[in-house]
Amino acid sequence: MVKILLNGESREVGAANILALIEEIGIEARKLAVEQNLEIVPRSQYHATAIHDGDRIEIVHFVGGG
Repeated sequence: MVKILLNGESREVGAANILALIEEIGIEARKLAVEQNLEIVPRSQYHATAIHDGDRIEIVHFVGGG
């Protein structure tokens, strides 16, 4: 387990990378923007971007509608 700050809230997660984190919290990866420690993570790198203790991660989920 690693301790991170996710969208401003302290949280312990078992995920080793961004893709696993997205799956762990149960949201769809297609309509997201992810920032790790003030850097945007490209969608193509979600699987390769490791999560470490103390990381600050912001996940923005886009919702369509009208």
